[in-house]
Parts: sequence; structure tokens; C-alpha cells
Amino acid sequence: MKQPITIVKVGGAVLEDEKQLNILLEHFSSISGNKILVHGGGRKATQIASLLNIDTQMINGRRITNKDMLDVVTMVYGGLVNKTVVAKLQARGVNAIGLTGADANTILAHKRPIKNGIDYGFAGDVDNVDGNILQQLLIAGLTPVMAPLSHNGLGSMLNTNADTIAAETSKALADKFNVTLIYCFEKNGVLSDPENDNSIIPIITQTFFEEEVEKGTISGGMIPKLKNALEAVDAGVERVIITNATASNWEKGTVVKKE
Repeated sequence: MKQPITIVKVGGAVLEDEKQLNILLEHFSSISGNKILVHGGGRKATQIASLLNIDTQMINGRRITNKDMLDVVTMVYGGLVNKTVVAKLQARGVNAIGLTGADANTILAHKRPIKNGIDYGFAGDVDNVDGNILQQLLIAGLTPVMAPLSHNGLGSMLNTNADTIAAETSKALADKFNVTLIYCFEKNGVLSDPENDNSIIPIITQTFFEEEVEKGTISGGMIPKLKNALEAVDAGVERVIITNATASNWEKGTVVKKE
């Protein structure tokens, strides 16, 4: 029988708020057994880039990662944000280890090809997550804290979406563990009415997702997040929960599962 593992992804807005971050890390620390934390950090990267007089360019919510911006995100995601989170977990008795995709060749990716005339620069699309390496770290009693950075195997880091890294990591471990993936952000779950924080959609399947996208109920940045979630459950992840980072019970969010 496979052991359970909980993979938690936390986004930039929560990371920027000390109170929210501390609540999330307390909750994460209390999870028993195997666990992995995946973090973003886009807001901090934008802030540091501005201090360095480096312009931030976004298209469809995705960052254009030129060479200067690659330096920034490598420093911010792999250094400042990652090591701050690792240190805070150590203070809570969690023996955390910070990782980028280059460390132990954990996440190999390729540079996103130019599509429809858009060049995202040094943005990475994931080819492989090494579940064996992660399993070895977990067996050794370590808790991986994964930054949203991959590498191309040719000496270059690549900026990679944190939601995608969380989903691909979950998929890579699905044959070894009973995986629950939790996406934590500022809302209580996927909402049917964006103005009503209590209008949580309790369960989302592929069919329901397609219907609600057609209606316009699910839109914007929630579409790629749910696509990642649905691909994960289709690949053997037990369930995906989308919930508020500071909720007392993460189980009360939206559950994404098979039909």
C-alpha cells in the first residue's frame, strides 16, 4: 500500500504577507508524514527587478524572461524566497531542503518555443521531474521546498510556472505515493461568483470544467490552474484541492477529481 504524501503550492501574494505566510507554514508544518512545498515569488521578483531598473514585461499573465530577468528570478526564487521559507520551516522543526530544478537534476525542461509571435525568453516547459530523487530525500527525512526554476541540461536555468511544477511533481510521484496536491492562494476555493468569497464550487471534474469555461464562470488565471489540476488527477494523483492559504481546514476548498 502506497504511503500518503501532501504537496502544497503557495503563490506570491501569500509569500509577500508575513502573517499569511506564517499561518500557512504553521499549517504545513503540522502535516504528518511525507510532504513537499512548492512556492512562487513573482511579486517579489517584480519588486527586486524594479529596484535594479529592469523592466517587467507580462503577456497573458506570463512573465517575459530575458537574460536580465532570468538573473533576477534565479536570485529571488532560488535564493531570497526559497531560503527564507526553508529557514522559517527549520524554526518550526521541519528539516527542509531548498531545491531548484537544477539541483540533483530534479526538473529538466526545454525553452518554450516561440508561438503566435510571442517569445517568452528563458521560460521553461517541463520535460521530466525525477521522482526517484525526491523519494530519496523524503526517505532521508528531508522536506523538499521547490522553487519555480528548472534547467535545460545545457547550463541554463529556466523560469518555470510554479503551478506547473507542483502538478508535474505530483504526477512524477503518483506511482510511488498516494498524492494529495493542494493549491493555496487568497480565495476560499474556485468561486462561482468572484464577488462572493463563500460561493465555493465544491467539486470540479473535466466535464464540469468545460461547461463552466463555456459559460464564463471559470475564466482568467483559474483556467490554466484547473487544467494543471485536471491533468494531475488524470495522471494518477488522488485529488487536488484549491483553497485559502490561511483556512483552518484546507479540506473545505474546491476538490478537483476524476468523473
